Amino acid sequence: MEGGFNFTFGGDPEELMRGLREFAEQQAESVAEAQREQFATLTLNTAVELTAAALSRIEAKGGPDEQALALRDAMRVLFPEAVALVSAARQGFMRER
Repeated sequence: MEGGFNFTFGGDPEELMRGLREFAEQQAESVAEAQREQFATLTLNTAVELTAAALSRIEAKGGPDEQALALRDAMRVLFPEAVALVSAARQGFMRER
């Protein structure tokens, strides 16, 4: 068989391989993007769920002013943690964009 392999698909085998390689790279990029988005979404959901769970555990007693003060004190502790999770999600989502 002179001239190399005879492909029934037609075209140059190197061109076919190049096309397959490009397709595989595009698919890998799509998967990586989906994983980054999933990581960001899960991290944001975790921040919201943890904050809500922590606030629901607070037993604020007394009048409205005392209860508001208790919730504000709790948020002073919870808010930096929630911000750290949101920041991690943002970094995960923005990475390699």
